[in-house]
Amino acid sequence: MSPWERALGEQLEGLDPGLRSYFGTIPLGSAGRGEGVFEVVGTPRRWLWPVLAALAIDGIVFPVWEHSVPFTVTNRPTTRGTVQARRVFHFEGGDATMTDEIGITAAGLTDRLGQHGLVSSTLAASVVNGRLVLRSTGVTLRLGRVRVPLGALSPRVTLVERTEGERQHVSLRLSLPAIGTVYEYAGSFSYRVVEESGV
Repeated sequence: MSPWERALGEQLEGLDPGLRSYFGTIPLGSAGRGEGVFEVVGTPRRWLWPVLAALAIDGIVFPVWEHSVPFTVTNRPTTRGTVQARRVFHFEGGDATMTDEIGITAAGLTDRLGQHGLVSSTLAASVVNGRLVLRSTGVTLRLGRVRVPLGALSPRVTLVERTEGERQHVSLRLSLPAIGTVYEYAGSFSYRVVEESGV
């Protein structure tokens, strides 16, 4: 079973059938491939860009505020029972790649962000009106070999996935108390699972 299937349990029955391919089990040797356009990516709060630039080095977030950004996503299963995702954003200034690996622990879904898992977020999954909703319950920062919980400083992550016709729609927001949204992306894409030999 995929990490999302394990996290949702009985709620899986309420998930929009159009989302089953994306959040279902991908056989080893196959990959999920998607292509679409983000209506918006980043943040207009330019004072945050130096922080985002530091995180961009590891492929987590990017110091941009752009509209109509083409992108591709590739999801691959691992032998550890996790799913690695690679999203390539085709920005005006050149391509940028966001990476993460999602698995499940006793705390729930755990998403390790970036090429080196610098930031990790635990997520609570639920199905609301057929949509998949993920909300962060904690964020840690890796300092050397130690993971430090950010506690009250943790950004709140909310991700919603839904389908409309044959398109899958995704919306992600990162927010901070007293500040509001500090990063977001939203858009739609087509998706299919293929054997790697056919990618």
